[in-house]
Amino acid sequence: MKKNIPFWTYEPEYHQHKKEILGAIGRAIESGKLILGKYVKRFEADFAAYCGCRYGIGVNSGTDAIFLGLKTLGIGEGDEVITVPNTAIPTVSAVVATGAKPVFIDIDLATLLMDPAKLESAITKRTKCIIPVHLYGNICDMVKINQIAKRHRLTVLEDCAQAAGAMIDGRKAGSMSDIAAFSFYPTKIIGAYGDGGMIVTNDKKLAECAEMLRMYGTKGEYFSLISGYNSRLDEIHASILLWKLKRIESYITSRERIATRYNEGLKNTELILPFVSASVRHVWHLYVVRHPGRDAILHYFSKKKIDLMVHYRHPIHLQAAYLRLGYRKGDFPNTEAACEQILSLPIYPEFHEAEQMRIIKELKIFLAPQGSALRSRIRPS
Repeated sequence: MKKNIPFWTYEPEYHQHKKEILGAIGRAIESGKLILGKYVKRFEADFAAYCGCRYGIGVNSGTDAIFLGLKTLGIGEGDEVITVPNTAIPTVSAVVATGAKPVFIDIDLATLLMDPAKLESAITKRTKCIIPVHLYGNICDMVKINQIAKRHRLTVLEDCAQAAGAMIDGRKAGSMSDIAAFSFYPTKIIGAYGDGGMIVTNDKKLAECAEMLRMYGTKGEYFSLISGYNSRLDEIHASILLWKLKRIESYITSRERIATRYNEGLKNTELILPFVSASVRHVWHLYVVRHPGRDAILHYFSKKKIDLMVHYRHPIHLQAAYLRLGYRKGDFPNTEAACEQILSLPIYPEFHEAEQMRIIKELKIFLAPQGSALRSRIRPS
């Protein structure tokens, strides 16, 4: 009997490196300081340097990294922030939490990323910031986005939650904006064993402000200088992440190898495979294909006990919580078309080649011309 194939699991890495992971946890506990100690400071410095930035501020989550990053930039009530509607909810919920209004523009259907050509038409006198989302491990055209931002005197916050290590024209994600936000959710390129996030910047004043905001608005003494929050990366996660940061390039290489196998194995099928520009280093947080029969594929694979997923099925502008923004179906045709077709295939460093080849084989069976009879029998429930 063939075993189930999960979409993602941390268990292989944990069992393979249990000694090192538990050792990192033990060192943090034995250090005598569990909050904002030496492991957080070391990880902040090392991760910022990896990204090509001068400053890193560890926070509670990737969502908080966006929220506090926006607050650091002075974004608040009455401001508008431009982003895309095919992102994860936290990109937008963080904007709303500041009191600002999210303004959406459509994506490039080839890359599934922000289309810079649509930016200027969305800029108003209230626009203060642009959030390009480096989705799935791919990276936006930051040269064009920054040129437009500079022309209109706007700030830029890169949402790098899925793109640690990604590059365009040799520059790393997070290093090409006023401020950037990363997530260390367990599934990410480097993930903690729980939530965690990081703000990076090359601006000393922004770094100091973010550092105060994450700790009640204090600086050194327990005396609030500005209205702040409680959002701190803890020592245990930082210690684990320090160990993982040393391995990040091997993680990315493994993901690249898995993506290459998918590319080769699926190149002659009806699937629309991911597009990657020659100037981009994609880090393959997710491997996302497109097909008009997406839901039938999901149904077929569920019967095979193979977990596939959709990131993300519902565009933000059509979700109940954000209908008040005034957008309607049809406003962003590329986004809406993509969301009806996208399908994520399993990809993580420890993913077994045999399991991947089984997925490729099943996709070929289902999509082959002679599989039309099979497809006609498969209907999503």
